[in-house]
Amino acid sequence: MDTLSHEPLASKIRPANLDEYIGQKHLVGENKPLRLAIEKKQVFSMLFWGPPGTGKTTLGRIYANALGADFVEVSAVSAGKDDIRKVIEMAKKSGKPTILFLDEIHRFNKAQQDFLLPSVESGVLTLIGATTENPSFEVISPLLSRCRVFILNELTDDDISLIIDRAISSLREKEALPAGRQESIEINQIAKDWLISMANGDARQAITMIDNTVNLYGKITLETLKDTLQSKHLRFDKAGEEHFNTISAFIKSMRASNPDAAVYYLARMVAAGEDPLFIARRMVIFASEDIGLALPTALVVANAVFRACETIGYPECAISLAHGVAYLAKAPKLRAAYDALRGAQADVEAFGNLPIPLVLRNPETKLMKDIGYGKGYDKYSTEDLLPDKLKGKKYLIF
Repeated sequence: MDTLSHEPLASKIRPANLDEYIGQKHLVGENKPLRLAIEKKQVFSMLFWGPPGTGKTTLGRIYANALGADFVEVSAVSAGKDDIRKVIEMAKKSGKPTILFLDEIHRFNKAQQDFLLPSVESGVLTLIGATTENPSFEVISPLLSRCRVFILNELTDDDISLIIDRAISSLREKEALPAGRQESIEINQIAKDWLISMANGDARQAITMIDNTVNLYGKITLETLKDTLQSKHLRFDKAGEEHFNTISAFIKSMRASNPDAAVYYLARMVAAGEDPLFIARRMVIFASEDIGLALPTALVVANAVFRACETIGYPECAISLAHGVAYLAKAPKLRAAYDALRGAQADVEAFGNLPIPLVLRNPETKLMKDIGYGKGYDKYSTEDLLPDKLKGKKYLIF
């Protein structure tokens, strides 16, 4: 079989400028902060915080190109002080600005981040740190204070669709594909929809799936995509009925306090490659919606499972998911807080912003105090504190 160029497809179609960039309109749209910084060639260190495959590295390269700067990409997973020291020495000798793109900066420990600080502070290096974790917790305060933080969002289905079109177009170019293969590289809407769903907002996943599928099978169909993913044996489509049937069965099994059924449906989702964060999010919601005040620590456990899925990933995080599912299924159930919220929301929708009783208003000024704001307030009051129209209403009942 003929093979494609060894250059990865993701590298081949990487945007070179903002006009080619897809997604993150809140950052790179007209008059948005990152576009203005790039257009005006402003030099400053920054952190890109967002999910995988949302364009963090690409934005870093576009920024470096706009500045005419040297771009050095380093992964914090494998790099250490010696690697950073070499970049610093290179930057001192270079006649151009040097941008250090530090992927997964949250993997650097405090000492390693401290080592970076003087070079960033002096301007020897312009740092672009990329992270999937909240930089408030993962980046030391002195370094964080010297960087602007830009939050990247998960790509939309429309964004992924455009990226797929670009990838297919690239593969069909004569210089990218051996003769006689150009017309075979097509993707129908069913396969495209499945791929969009599988990517789950991650452009890299979509591009890699296309690249691997074409290299393995020479064509892109729903079947070849699923064969490439090696999950053809499971009828599970993240955008289709089986997806919703399985997650529904999963939730209802936990609600019925049936851990065996819940773990079974969990196993089906894991085997089908469902995003563990999607499963964990449903568990966090379930902990408050269905267990609630009956066992408040259920929310703590569910959040711990979510965090484990963030930091560990498959395959090991499946164990944490099973641990959490068994706990939630066995826990007592009480929907009182959920029902209270829905009742209160219905009244907000029906009556709008009803006047807040004067006793609850904060007397910020003398005038406010004179007209009765906060008058008679008792922090341990047993009186009805609802607006007049809702006096006597009970939302939390158990």
